[in-house]
Amino acid sequence: MPAIDSATLQTLKENPIRVLVTGFGPFSRYLENPSWLAVKPLHNTVLNIDVPSEPVVCDDQIVLEQTDEVGQMPRQIHITTLEVPVTYEGVLAIAPGLHARPPVLPTSMDPLYPTIPPPVDGYDLIFHVGVAGRGPLRMERQGHKLGYNMKDSKGCLAPLVRIASDDAKRRPAEPSEAERMERARLGEYALETTTDGGELPKRGFGKGYENFPEEIYTDIDVEKLVQHLKREGIEQIYTSMDAGHYLCDFIYYCSLAEGKRSGMKHDKASKVLFLHCPPVGQPLCTEEVTDAIKRIVVWVCSNSL
Repeated sequence: MPAIDSATLQTLKENPIRVLVTGFGPFSRYLENPSWLAVKPLHNTVLNIDVPSEPVVCDDQIVLEQTDEVGQMPRQIHITTLEVPVTYEGVLAIAPGLHARPPVLPTSMDPLYPTIPPPVDGYDLIFHVGVAGRGPLRMERQGHKLGYNMKDSKGCLAPLVRIASDDAKRRPAEPSEAERMERARLGEYALETTTDGGELPKRGFGKGYENFPEEIYTDIDVEKLVQHLKREGIEQIYTSMDAGHYLCDFIYYCSLAEGKRSGMKHDKASKVLFLHCPPVGQPLCTEEVTDAIKRIVVWVCSNSL
Protein backbone atom coordinates (compact mmCIF):
# COMPACT_ATOMS: atom_id res chain seq x y z
CA MET A 1 0.00 0.00 0.00
CA PRO A 2 1.55 3.35 -0.99
CA ALA A 3 2.66 5.69 1.76
CA ILE A 4 1.03 9.06 2.27
CA ASP A 5 2.76 12.32 3.07
CA SER A 6 1.95 14.24 6.23
CA ALA A 7 -0.30 16.66 4.35
CA THR A 8 -2.50 13.74 3.40
CA LEU A 9 -3.38 13.26 7.07
CA GLN A 10 -5.77 16.17 6.58
CA THR A 11 -7.57 14.28 3.81
CA LEU A 12 -8.18 11.06 5.75
CA LYS A 13 -11.75 10.13 6.44
CA GLU A 14 -13.26 11.48 9.64
CA ASN A 15 -11.86 10.16 12.91
CA PRO A 16 -9.14 7.77 11.70
CA ILE A 17 -7.60 5.36 14.20
CA ARG A 18 -4.03 6.46 14.91
CA VAL A 19 -1.46 3.77 15.70
CA LEU A 20 2.21 4.10 16.64
CA VAL A 21 4.42 1.03 16.10
CA THR A 22 7.96 1.06 17.48
CA GLY A 23 10.95 -1.13 16.71
CA PHE A 24 14.43 -1.12 18.21
CA GLY A 25 17.66 0.16 16.69
CA PRO A 26 21.02 -1.57 16.14
CA PHE A 27 22.79 -3.49 18.90
CA SER A 28 25.26 -6.34 19.32
CA ARG A 29 25.59 -8.23 16.03
CA TYR A 30 22.50 -6.62 14.50
CA LEU A 31 23.49 -3.75 12.21
CA GLU A 32 19.75 -3.37 11.62
CA ASN A 33 17.48 -4.72 14.30
CA PRO A 34 15.08 -7.45 13.07
CA SER A 35 12.24 -5.68 14.87
CA TRP A 36 12.88 -2.45 12.96
CA LEU A 37 13.20 -4.36 9.69
CA ALA A 38 9.67 -5.69 10.26
CA VAL A 39 8.19 -2.42 11.51
CA LYS A 40 9.58 0.18 9.12
CA PRO A 41 7.63 -0.93 5.97
CA LEU A 42 4.45 0.15 7.79
CA HIS A 43 5.55 3.76 8.25
CA ASN A 44 2.94 6.25 7.09
CA THR A 45 0.55 3.66 5.70
CA VAL A 46 -3.22 3.36 5.88
CA LEU A 47 -5.26 0.21 6.50
CA ASN A 48 -9.02 0.07 6.09
CA ILE A 49 -11.33 -1.81 8.43
CA ASP A 50 -15.04 -2.03 9.04
CA VAL A 51 -15.15 -2.17 12.83
CA PRO A 52 -15.82 -4.70 14.29
CA SER A 53 -15.82 -6.98 11.22
CA GLU A 54 -12.97 -9.37 10.48
CA PRO A 55 -10.49 -8.02 7.89
CA VAL A 56 -10.32 -9.21 4.29
CA VAL A 57 -6.82 -9.83 2.91
CA CYS A 58 -6.22 -9.22 -0.78
CA ASP A 59 -2.84 -9.18 -2.54
CA ASP A 60 -1.08 -9.31 0.84
CA GLN A 61 -2.80 -6.10 1.95
CA ILE A 62 -5.51 -5.85 4.59
CA VAL A 63 -8.53 -4.12 3.09
CA LEU A 64 -12.27 -4.12 3.49
CA GLU A 65 -13.95 -2.34 0.61
CA GLN A 66 -17.60 -3.07 1.30
CA THR A 67 -19.75 -0.69 3.36
CA ASP A 68 -21.65 -1.73 6.45
CA GLU A 69 -25.40 -2.18 6.72
CA VAL A 70 -26.08 1.55 7.10
CA GLY A 71 -23.88 2.46 4.15
CA GLN A 72 -20.91 3.89 6.04
CA MET A 73 -17.47 3.55 4.54
CA PRO A 74 -14.80 1.50 6.33
CA ARG A 75 -12.87 3.25 9.08
CA GLN A 76 -9.20 3.96 8.42
CA ILE A 77 -6.11 3.16 10.47
CA HIS A 78 -3.07 5.36 10.02
CA ILE A 79 0.26 3.87 11.15
CA THR A 80 3.33 5.80 12.23
CA THR A 81 6.56 3.96 13.03
CA LEU A 82 9.43 4.92 15.30
CA GLU A 83 12.90 3.46 15.87
CA VAL A 84 13.94 3.40 19.54
CA PRO A 85 17.57 3.03 20.70
CA VAL A 86 18.49 -0.10 22.67
CA THR A 87 19.36 1.92 25.77
CA TYR A 88 17.63 2.46 29.10
CA GLU A 89 18.33 6.18 28.83
CA GLY A 90 16.76 6.30 25.36
CA VAL A 91 13.61 4.51 26.48
CA LEU A 92 13.18 6.83 29.47
CA ALA A 93 13.69 9.84 27.22
CA ILE A 94 11.22 8.73 24.56
CA ALA A 95 8.48 6.47 25.99
CA PRO A 96 6.81 8.96 28.39
CA GLY A 97 6.47 11.51 25.58
CA LEU A 98 4.57 9.01 23.45
CA HIS A 99 1.75 9.20 26.00
CA ALA A 100 1.76 13.00 26.36
CA ARG A 101 -1.11 15.11 25.02
CA PRO A 102 -0.18 15.85 22.33
CA PRO A 103 2.43 13.07 22.00
CA VAL A 104 6.08 14.09 21.68
CA LEU A 105 8.10 12.16 19.09
CA PRO A 106 11.84 12.52 18.47
CA THR A 107 12.60 14.12 15.12
CA SER A 108 13.56 11.57 12.49
CA MET A 109 16.84 12.16 10.67
CA ASP A 110 15.99 9.56 8.01
CA PRO A 111 14.27 11.10 4.95
CA LEU A 112 12.75 7.72 4.11
CA TYR A 113 10.90 7.66 7.43
CA PRO A 114 10.02 11.29 8.19
CA THR A 115 8.36 12.40 11.40
CA ILE A 116 4.57 12.35 11.03
CA PRO A 117 2.55 14.86 13.08
CA PRO A 118 1.00 12.94 16.00
CA PRO A 119 -2.70 13.15 16.90
CA VAL A 120 -3.36 15.97 19.36
CA ASP A 121 -5.47 13.73 21.61
CA GLY A 122 -2.99 10.84 21.57
CA TYR A 123 -2.55 7.54 19.76
CA ASP A 124 -5.27 4.94 20.03
CA LEU A 125 -2.69 2.13 20.12
CA ILE A 126 1.04 2.12 20.91
CA PHE A 127 2.49 -1.18 19.75
CA HIS A 128 6.10 -2.04 20.65
CA VAL A 129 8.06 -4.71 18.80
CA GLY A 130 11.44 -6.16 19.81
CA VAL A 131 13.67 -9.08 18.90
CA ALA A 132 14.12 -12.19 21.04
CA GLY A 133 15.90 -15.47 20.42
CA ARG A 134 15.08 -18.11 17.83
CA GLY A 135 11.48 -19.34 17.90
CA PRO A 136 7.86 -18.26 17.37
CA LEU A 137 6.36 -14.82 17.83
CA ARG A 138 5.59 -14.00 21.47
CA MET A 139 2.69 -11.75 22.47
CA GLU A 140 3.64 -10.35 25.86
CA ARG A 141 0.98 -9.89 28.53
CA GLN A 142 2.85 -7.89 31.17
CA GLY A 143 5.86 -5.71 31.93
CA HIS A 144 8.07 -5.80 35.03
CA LYS A 145 9.13 -2.93 37.27
CA LEU A 146 12.42 -4.36 38.59
CA GLY A 147 15.12 -6.86 37.70
CA TYR A 148 17.05 -5.07 34.94
CA ASN A 149 20.63 -6.20 35.54
CA MET A 150 21.76 -6.57 31.92
CA LYS A 151 23.76 -3.84 30.17
CA ASP A 152 22.26 -2.02 27.20
CA SER A 153 23.86 -1.47 23.80
CA LYS A 154 26.11 1.25 25.25
CA GLY A 155 27.19 -0.88 28.18
CA CYS A 156 25.02 1.09 30.61
CA LEU A 157 22.69 -0.24 33.30
CA ALA A 158 19.16 0.65 34.28
CA PRO A 159 18.65 3.16 37.13
CA LEU A 160 19.21 2.00 40.70
CA VAL A 161 16.04 1.69 42.76
CA ARG A 162 15.81 2.25 46.50
CA ILE A 163 13.73 -0.42 48.20
CA ALA A 164 12.48 -1.00 51.73
CA SER A 165 14.86 -2.78 54.10
CA ASP A 166 12.45 -5.71 54.45
CA ASP A 167 12.43 -6.17 50.70
CA ALA A 168 16.21 -5.99 50.59
CA LYS A 169 16.48 -8.97 52.94
CA ARG A 170 14.47 -11.23 50.68
CA ARG A 171 16.37 -13.81 48.68
CA PRO A 172 16.60 -12.84 45.02
CA ALA A 173 14.40 -14.86 42.70
CA GLU A 174 16.04 -17.20 40.22
CA PRO A 175 16.17 -15.86 36.66
CA SER A 176 13.11 -16.78 34.63
CA GLU A 177 13.35 -18.84 31.45
CA ALA A 178 12.86 -15.71 29.33
CA GLU A 179 15.60 -13.90 31.24
CA ARG A 180 17.98 -16.85 30.88
CA MET A 181 17.32 -16.79 27.13
CA GLU A 182 18.19 -13.10 27.01
CA ARG A 183 21.40 -13.67 28.98
CA ALA A 184 22.42 -16.49 26.65
CA ARG A 185 21.66 -14.39 23.59
CA LEU A 186 23.56 -11.33 24.81
CA GLY A 187 26.49 -13.13 26.40
CA GLU A 188 27.91 -12.91 29.89
CA TYR A 189 29.49 -9.51 29.17
CA ALA A 190 26.05 -7.97 29.32
CA LEU A 191 25.26 -9.19 32.84
CA GLU A 192 26.00 -6.93 35.79
CA THR A 193 28.37 -8.46 38.33
CA THR A 194 29.38 -7.64 41.89
CA THR A 195 32.94 -7.53 43.26
CA ASP A 196 32.07 -9.73 46.24
CA GLY A 197 29.74 -12.10 44.44
CA GLY A 198 26.80 -10.89 46.51
CA GLU A 199 23.30 -9.92 45.54
CA LEU A 200 22.92 -7.65 42.52
CA PRO A 201 21.48 -4.20 43.20
CA LYS A 202 17.83 -3.52 42.38
CA ARG A 203 17.45 -1.77 39.04
CA GLY A 204 14.43 -0.62 37.09
CA PHE A 205 11.78 1.99 37.78
CA GLY A 206 12.08 4.07 40.92
CA LYS A 207 11.45 7.79 41.27
CA GLY A 208 8.22 8.78 39.59
CA TYR A 209 7.00 5.17 39.45
CA GLU A 210 6.64 4.49 43.18
CA ASN A 211 2.86 4.13 42.99
CA PHE A 212 2.89 1.62 40.16
CA PRO A 213 2.79 -2.15 40.88
CA GLU A 214 5.56 -4.69 40.35
CA GLU A 215 3.88 -5.93 37.17
CA ILE A 216 1.48 -4.14 34.84
CA TYR A 217 -0.76 -6.08 32.45
CA THR A 218 -1.94 -4.87 29.09
CA ASP A 219 -5.66 -4.13 28.78
CA ILE A 220 -5.75 -6.05 25.50
CA ASP A 221 -7.03 -9.63 25.58
CA VAL A 222 -3.82 -11.27 24.38
CA GLU A 223 -5.17 -14.82 24.65
CA LYS A 224 -8.13 -14.00 22.41
CA LEU A 225 -5.85 -12.16 19.98
CA VAL A 226 -3.51 -15.13 19.65
CA GLN A 227 -6.43 -17.52 19.14
CA HIS A 228 -7.64 -15.29 16.31
CA LEU A 229 -4.21 -15.20 14.67
CA LYS A 230 -3.93 -18.97 14.82
CA ARG A 231 -7.33 -19.29 13.13
CA GLU A 232 -6.02 -16.94 10.44
CA GLY A 233 -3.09 -19.27 9.76
CA ILE A 234 -0.35 -17.70 11.89
CA GLU A 235 0.74 -20.81 13.81
CA GLN A 236 4.14 -19.57 14.98
CA ILE A 237 2.86 -17.46 17.88
CA TYR A 238 2.06 -17.86 21.57
CA THR A 239 1.36 -15.77 24.67
CA SER A 240 4.04 -14.98 27.23
CA MET A 241 4.06 -13.72 30.81
CA ASP A 242 7.71 -12.69 30.83
CA ALA A 243 9.28 -10.22 28.41
CA GLY A 244 12.80 -11.03 29.64
CA HIS A 245 13.90 -8.17 31.94
CA TYR A 246 15.85 -6.40 29.21
CA LEU A 247 15.07 -3.44 26.95
CA CYS A 248 11.90 -5.04 25.54
CA ASP A 249 10.48 -5.57 29.02
CA PHE A 250 11.75 -2.13 30.05
CA ILE A 251 9.94 -0.22 27.30
CA TYR A 252 6.80 -2.32 27.82
CA TYR A 253 6.55 -1.54 31.53
CA CYS A 254 7.41 2.12 30.95
CA SER A 255 4.77 2.47 28.24
CA LEU A 256 2.11 0.61 30.26
CA ALA A 257 2.81 2.80 33.30
CA GLU A 258 2.80 6.02 31.30
CA GLY A 259 -0.43 4.95 29.63
CA LYS A 260 -2.06 4.56 33.02
CA ARG A 261 -0.62 7.89 34.17
CA SER A 262 -1.99 9.61 31.09
CA GLY A 263 -5.36 7.93 31.59
CA MET A 264 -5.64 9.50 35.04
CA LYS A 265 -5.05 12.97 33.55
CA HIS A 266 -7.04 12.73 30.32
CA ASP A 267 -10.24 11.16 29.08
CA LYS A 268 -8.34 8.96 26.66
CA ALA A 269 -5.44 6.57 27.30
CA SER A 270 -3.52 4.75 24.60
CA LYS A 271 -3.76 0.97 24.54
CA VAL A 272 -0.31 -0.66 24.81
CA LEU A 273 0.94 -3.97 23.44
CA PHE A 274 4.29 -5.72 22.91
CA LEU A 275 5.38 -8.38 20.42
CA HIS A 276 8.66 -10.32 20.43
CA CYS A 277 9.88 -11.43 17.00
CA PRO A 278 12.73 -13.85 16.22
CA PRO A 279 15.90 -13.04 14.29
CA VAL A 280 15.31 -13.03 10.53
CA GLY A 281 14.59 -16.53 9.23
CA GLN A 282 14.58 -18.15 12.69
CA PRO A 283 11.99 -19.32 11.69
CA LEU A 284 9.99 -16.37 10.28
CA CYS A 285 11.15 -14.04 7.52
CA THR A 286 10.75 -10.27 7.86
CA GLU A 287 7.74 -10.17 5.55
CA GLU A 288 5.91 -12.73 7.71
CA VAL A 289 6.54 -10.67 10.84
CA THR A 290 5.36 -7.50 9.11
CA ASP A 291 2.18 -9.27 8.01
CA ALA A 292 1.58 -10.49 11.58
CA ILE A 293 2.00 -6.93 12.88
CA LYS A 294 -0.61 -5.67 10.41
CA ARG A 295 -3.05 -8.39 11.39
CA ILE A 296 -2.52 -7.64 15.07
CA VAL A 297 -3.12 -3.92 14.53
CA VAL A 298 -6.34 -4.60 12.62
CA TRP A 299 -7.66 -7.01 15.26
CA VAL A 300 -6.89 -4.67 18.15
CA CYS A 301 -8.42 -1.70 16.36
CA SER A 302 -11.51 -3.78 15.53
CA ASN A 303 -12.01 -5.36 18.94
CA SER A 304 -10.24 -3.45 21.71
CA LEU A 305 -10.65 0.28 21.03
